[in-house]
Amino acid sequence: MQVTVRPATGDDESFLLAVYASTRAAELAQTGWPRAQRDAFVEQQYAAQRSHYDANFADADLGVIEADGEACGRVWVWRAPDQVRLLDIALLPDWQGRGVGEVLLGRLQAEAAERSVPLRHAVAADNVGARRFYDRLGFVVEEDVGSHLFMRWEPAAGA
Repeated sequence: MQVTVRPATGDDESFLLAVYASTRAAELAQTGWPRAQRDAFVEQQYAAQRSHYDANFADADLGVIEADGEACGRVWVWRAPDQVRLLDIALLPDWQGRGVGEVLLGRLQAEAAERSVPLRHAVAADNVGARRFYDRLGFVVEEDVGSHLFMRWEPAAGA
C-alpha cells in the first residue's frame, strides 16, 4: 500500500470535517440528539480544535492522508527545535487497522531519530485501542492528566 500525505487546502475542509466527525460518531450516537444537533456540535468542536491548533501551533502542518491515492484521514504535525509533536491523527473507520497509521508513525519516528528529538503525542485516556497502538510502537506515558495521556517516544529507547 502506498501511503502519502499532502498538504491540506481549503478544498479539503468538508473532508477534514468528515474525518473529525467520524472520530466523534460513537460518542454522539449515545446522546440521542437529532442529526442536525449532532452535526452542529461536530462543526463547533471541529472549529474549536482548528482555532486551538492555529493559536498554539501556528506553523504546524495539516495534511490529508492518502492510501493508494484515496483520501483516508488527516494528520497534524508540529515541529519544534526540541521535539516533533503529533498533534492529531485520524483515519476514517474503513482505513483503521490496515497499517496506514503504523506507516505514518514510523516516518515520524524516523524523523525524530534523525533529529535526535522525542516524538510526542496525547491520547484520550479512554481510547484503549490507541493506547495499545502507541505502546506497541514504544511510546511511554510522560504525564497522565486524567482525560489524556501525554506520551513520548525517544529515539534512543525506541530505535
